[in-house]
Amino acid sequence: MNERMTETSTRPPALRPEPALGVKVAKTDAPFWVKLVSAGTGACLADVVTFPLDTTKVRLQVQGNVGGAPSKYSGIFRTIFTIFSEEGVGGLYKGLIPGLQRQLAFSTIKLGCYDDVKDMYSSLIFSEDNRPTKTPVFVRVLAGSTTGILAVAVAHPTDVVKVRMQAQFGNNLGRYANSTDAYKNIFTKEGMKGLWRGCLPNMTRNGIVNIGEVVTYDIIKDHLIHSNIMSNGTPCHLVSAFAAGFCGTVLASPVDVVKTRFMNSMPSQYKGVLHCTTVLWRELGFAGFYKGFVPALLRIGTWNVLMFLSYEQMKIIMQPDSVHRFSPQENVERAAKHILFKEKHASVK
Repeated sequence: MNERMTETSTRPPALRPEPALGVKVAKTDAPFWVKLVSAGTGACLADVVTFPLDTTKVRLQVQGNVGGAPSKYSGIFRTIFTIFSEEGVGGLYKGLIPGLQRQLAFSTIKLGCYDDVKDMYSSLIFSEDNRPTKTPVFVRVLAGSTTGILAVAVAHPTDVVKVRMQAQFGNNLGRYANSTDAYKNIFTKEGMKGLWRGCLPNMTRNGIVNIGEVVTYDIIKDHLIHSNIMSNGTPCHLVSAFAAGFCGTVLASPVDVVKTRFMNSMPSQYKGVLHCTTVLWRELGFAGFYKGFVPALLRIGTWNVLMFLSYEQMKIIMQPDSVHRFSPQENVERAAKHILFKEKHASVK
């Protein structure tokens, strides 16, 4: 009896199954060019799928604005049906070409450069000896806002053309024959200023959006992995992307509405961004800043899921060595170390 009790007391504790989903993986840093290509490709794939929702959002935001038609759109699906019945599939995809041009320039910078800019800020702020093992939130916010603003500085003309093409309805119908004609027409009539119209609100918007999307995705994914809630796999990416899409939409929707209306306005309609914001508040109140919120949420949420999943998978396809998959034995050893660490930590408390 005593021998049995001694044997039981000396037996190591049974390993509890890890709460993480899927196979545990450890990432090593992918090369810079792989991140750039993966970000641009993933964003373009996501844009093609979600572009009708983006067109719906733009139509809902600009209707009633001078140069547009009287309010005839209400609700997501009704707006999609109206556009489709009046303009066909092409109406839902107006502005796709400049939209893809925008993603190739914009997302390549805002997401592809994010990790490297984050590392750069960490190196500048912290010495090698004092550098934390986990990147602080404020460093991630700095990196996200920096890459978001830098991306707009490069890709803004493509955004102007995309919005103008999408907003071709009512009195604006037939305003531009195609994206090339739009670039040429805007430059001829409005000069370089026209192509950079609304750049300031767009910089503000995308600095905020990048914090809401890329930074949120980065923080939530890290938390899920390091807390052993999920492994670094597709389910983890899916949850993180949904959260990023929601946060990005809530934070950026007011700036997005002002940006869209200002970009699509006539040269003399608004004196500036502040005047546009004041007119919007006076005419529509607080609700006006969230016009098109539901299609924006559907679009950005879906876009984030598709983009981040494509981005992560593209990195694995292009650089398989960037992800190391642990064997079952390694997973058991890692689980044992994690359990011992938690029990030691609990005993100290």
